[in-house]
Amino acid sequence: MEEENKEIKSFKDLGLDELLVEAFEKMGWKNPKEIQLKAIPQALQGKDVIGFSQTGSGKTGAFALPILHALLDAPRHGFFACVISPTRELAYQVPEQFEALGSEIGVKCAVLVGQMDMVQQSIEIAKGPDIFVGTPGRVLDHLKNTKGFSLDRLKYLVNLFGGYRYYCSES
Repeated sequence: MEEENKEIKSFKDLGLDELLVEAFEKMGWKNPKEIQLKAIPQALQGKDVIGFSQTGSGKTGAFALPILHALLDAPRHGFFACVISPTRELAYQVPEQFEALGSEIGVKCAVLVGQMDMVQQSIEIAKGPDIFVGTPGRVLDHLKNTKGFSLDRLKYLVNLFGGYRYYCSES
């Protein structure tokens, strides 16, 4: 694995689409960080990934980039990926990264957190975002109470508790 990683010098070398690589470069992301080097190739192969790394080490990119890459070829019917966040603050930060990294492909995100208006969040859900990020309790509230909100079409699930866990659905 280390020999493979030494040869990888750029996001393009990881096998990510050129359209996404351009967006990364606009954000100032020149080279993949260690967790990205380890996680992205596995995720692009459709494997489940568990990653742990320090704050600011590139974890969000490690799970967001493969999801955005897969979204390029997927039908845009909404609810492609779900990110479960331990905190409201993180739940607001993650979509900012997804939308910046996915700016070239028009990715749409919704945030589902407590202490915010359920009706407004239901309106956002009805718009069919590609990715939703939320705290467990609020996601569960919407699963129980929001018509049309389901995880049936979900292809990716990311759990941010204790690092991150990335799950890929083959169906």
